[in-house]
Amino acid sequence: MEQSLNLEVTLQSVMAAARQLMQADRSTLWLLDEANNELWSQVQSADGQTLIDLRLPADKGIVGHVAMTSETLNILDAYRDSRFDASSDLKTGYRTRSILCMPVFNSSGKLMGVSQLINKAQGQFTQLDESFMRAFNTQAGIALENAQLFQELLLEKQYQKDILESLSDAVISTDMAGRIVTINEAALKLLGCPTGEAFDHKVGLNTDTEERVNKAACRRWQQALIGRLIWEVLPLERLQMRLEDSLASGARHYVPEQSLTVSVACEAADQSAERRPESCVLVVSDEIESAANDTANDSANDSADDSADDSADDAYRSSRGAVSYRLWGSSQRLISPANVMGWNRSINLTVSPLSDPQGGVRGGLVVLEDISQEKRMKTTLYRYMTPSVADRVMALGEDVLMVGERRDVTVLFSDIRGYTTLTEALEAAQVVSMLNEYFETMVEAVFHCEGTLDKFIGDALMAVFGAPLPLENHAWSAVCSALDMRRRLRIFNRDRRTQGQPELRIGIGLSSGEVVSGNIGSQRKMEYTVIGDGVNLSARLESITKQYGCDIVLSEHTYERCRDQVWVRELDLIRVKGKLEPVKIYELIGDRNHPLDNNMQAFLQLYAQGREAYTSRAFHVAIADWTQPWPCSLTIKSPSYT
Repeated sequence: MEQSLNLEVTLQSVMAAARQLMQADRSTLWLLDEANNELWSQVQSADGQTLIDLRLPADKGIVGHVAMTSETLNILDAYRDSRFDASSDLKTGYRTRSILCMPVFNSSGKLMGVSQLINKAQGQFTQLDESFMRAFNTQAGIALENAQLFQELLLEKQYQKDILESLSDAVISTDMAGRIVTINEAALKLLGCPTGEAFDHKVGLNTDTEERVNKAACRRWQQALIGRLIWEVLPLERLQMRLEDSLASGARHYVPEQSLTVSVACEAADQSAERRPESCVLVVSDEIESAANDTANDSANDSADDSADDSADDAYRSSRGAVSYRLWGSSQRLISPANVMGWNRSINLTVSPLSDPQGGVRGGLVVLEDISQEKRMKTTLYRYMTPSVADRVMALGEDVLMVGERRDVTVLFSDIRGYTTLTEALEAAQVVSMLNEYFETMVEAVFHCEGTLDKFIGDALMAVFGAPLPLENHAWSAVCSALDMRRRLRIFNRDRRTQGQPELRIGIGLSSGEVVSGNIGSQRKMEYTVIGDGVNLSARLESITKQYGCDIVLSEHTYERCRDQVWVRELDLIRVKGKLEPVKIYELIGDRNHPLDNNMQAFLQLYAQGREAYTSRAFHVAIADWTQPWPCSLTIKSPSYT
């Protein structure tokens, strides 16, 4: 009984074991269907050739009485008992005489059903039979409980599979090593898996977006792809880095408008053979495969045989004079370009972690939204406006943007300190490479906190939180982005130190307030941006970070919106150019989810005492607090340099 988790198999096993043990002619196990308040079972017909489903109300008949009362009934003549329902005999053509009917409970004492032994081989059922059957029912209850739990698990698994297959976006899940675990039909179609039953190599694959993937090809592709590293299947820039970051830290990455190149070859025994959808396979060009292998650091696994294969491949490419393709998953077999079809897809990429019940990461989820058609529409709009404006026009319509609107936002400015001096000794290509790498990680910090990248101004970056899409707490999102920039800069500088390159220092200014957002520019070129006091103040705060020896400065307007969530140090009361009212400014130390160490707490306490004395015009007290000898343990560094 305990060897099977299939409910129907377990049901039949329990019935057969009970019949043999008790020397009964028949045994029936009725399971309780709580949803319908019924008892159901499967019994053989009189000829023993077929199984018949039986259902009874849970409070009717002998089994219903036992189900309601949990009593044991030992009946010598069933037809003389008023509770006996002869409808089952009429349906099966069987004659019931003696009955032993007992309840079946699971491990927690909950009623699972009722066991019923019919027609003792010799005489009637005895008290010894009841004792044996009671012990048997205990084991049967546990077996049925396990079978029902397994069936519920299978139903839930199928439910999730149906949801996955119904999604229009391509969804691929991975394990902690980045190997594919599940891949839905939309993902197979995106990669070029044939649709329909016929295949015309001249027309191409997937011409009908509504047509389902060919079943035979789908099974073959899934078997080939599951267990493979996802970045080998999807030649997307930085996919491996983003997925590994998501698996390690639980970060979520969203990268819009990525270009995905896919290639498919149709295998056939010879040129005259019919090409069928199930014979089409994914192939990878030598260039893409080489890049994937370099990124995955697989060179340690190369062998002498691979070197020989590479030499043969080089000779093949030289003779063909064109890029050749490898059959996907094969390191030896090459496919002629003449048999390969390839095309580009435009996608939005989302990389997210999969969580376990304890909140840890148990895998990754890669979602690809095919925006190829939308991309073609944008390309037309890009002839007349910048990409950022085109996106907003497509989403909201031109009239809404042209009118403009007032929004409450937080603006972030960041700038590289000493940029001119830093780049004087660098070649132009080195400057461009450094800025691209720097902006790549800084923009991720903006996007990760739901910010909008407004523009680059030389080595400076401007981001807006709360426009064009509103954010419930845009000030806190901007603060989180600034702290993430600080964290990413430490990692960026660590890598530069290992390469013998100078480190970068940045200043960040944050301020919140009302701005005007909309399309601003000329007939020939327009940009979606924001203007107002909040923008000007953020830029001023970024420029004064070096005067106060810190890396992140908040205005009082931002601080008041998230004061319970951050550690700060009040710096000063300043009046910026163009403003009559002074503004309090604060240095951002960190967020309150991370407690400060004893050194920093002591430093902030002494600083606050001196600051209070200073603002009260008790200058001698302030000087005493700020110039007293510092213990060695209170050597404080700016958080951005630690």
